[in-house]
Amino acid sequence: MSSAALPAPRPLGGRRAAFVWSIGVGVYFVAVIFRTSLGVAGLDAAERFHVNASALSTFSILQLLVYAGMQIPVGLMVDRLGTKKVLVLGTVLFTVGQLGFALSPSYATALGSRALLGCGDAMTFISVLRLGSRWFPAKHGPMIGQVAALFGMAGNLVSTIVIARSLHGIGWTQTFAGSSLAGVVVLVLVLLFLRDHPEGHEPPPAHHAGAAFVRRQIAESWREPGTRLGMWVHFTTQFPAMVFLLLWGMPFLVEAQGLSRGTAGELLTLVVLSNMVVGLVYGQLIARHHAARLPLALGTVGATALLWAATIAYPGAHAPMWLLVTLCLVLGACGPASMIGFDFSRPANPPERQGTASGITNMGGFIASMTTLLAVGVLLDATGDNYRIAFSSVFFLEALGLAQILRLRARAQRRERDHLVASRVEAVHVPV
Repeated sequence: MSSAALPAPRPLGGRRAAFVWSIGVGVYFVAVIFRTSLGVAGLDAAERFHVNASALSTFSILQLLVYAGMQIPVGLMVDRLGTKKVLVLGTVLFTVGQLGFALSPSYATALGSRALLGCGDAMTFISVLRLGSRWFPAKHGPMIGQVAALFGMAGNLVSTIVIARSLHGIGWTQTFAGSSLAGVVVLVLVLLFLRDHPEGHEPPPAHHAGAAFVRRQIAESWREPGTRLGMWVHFTTQFPAMVFLLLWGMPFLVEAQGLSRGTAGELLTLVVLSNMVVGLVYGQLIARHHAARLPLALGTVGATALLWAATIAYPGAHAPMWLLVTLCLVLGACGPASMIGFDFSRPANPPERQGTASGITNMGGFIASMTTLLAVGVLLDATGDNYRIAFSSVFFLEALGLAQILRLRARAQRRERDHLVASRVEAVHVPV
């Protein structure tokens, strides 16, 4: 049969694409609930396991260390095995990790459970990005990424509202064990309904050559200035909000600002709600105005640094509520700004390297978050819980990331223009 007789593949997008992609997003939603559940349980965990600030921060540090360390391996796995297999494995791991955390009798076993959870969590977001790129047209890439992050923040919202109330209603074991059932539900959905790509859009077969292939994938992805720029944008924008939501926001608001747990929880919820709104705005702006990527990222970094400094340097014993509210609103922009990193790395790499490049980009923010979580915990113990000194560690990493962004931006922009010109020339010469 001639190629002309073959039925044309269906166009990308549509209801089928939305359904399949929503299953992947559902897995990420549950993973974020599990990831951020410690953020509202930090004080409870310190009491349950009898640990100080440094030991408490080790929970999140280890989880993020595993997450960050898994990004490149997961990217390679997605490129090689496909989305479905990686999501199945990730769901099993983070569900077992959440259940283990519920039943852990000691600090050591709880640490192991959080590490297992981090490993499974690491397999979700890159898979969801890859799934979106297979089921939707490329022009929808920025919006697809922001919407995925939006549902992730909805998972954070569940943590700050449902998990927090459940902890004080039914207790530690019942809360964490009960929440692990959500992992079982999404695992079943993935096994039954998720597909790597629509019919007629199968990717070309990749030729894998063991360690040599792995080294080549990583080296070629890293060689692209857009990949490195994307990583540093992710590094610089994401971590202030991550540190605040994942662990230190609740203790800071309660112990340093004198708020009740209820009021502190409402402020954490405000960060999440702001993130969801800003994510939609950023996604629309970037989809319509590609040049807005860097100004939005740099503007977010500047606003975050300004409000963070104003809050911790406020001359009174406690910052006023209006300033705390403004800080939380601005922190809500950090997550959407971090997604801009993928909008730099995605066009810099061909489809067969998308997973690897996304893995490199995604490492940035989590390395910064892990470093800051450790620094805050150590400084709190060293200074007798002086949050002003401990929270100042944020500025060092923002300065480092900002310097790298400014160094790479022109090189990445030139390279992206070269890719665009080359693709247009190739399209002109393709026979029809």
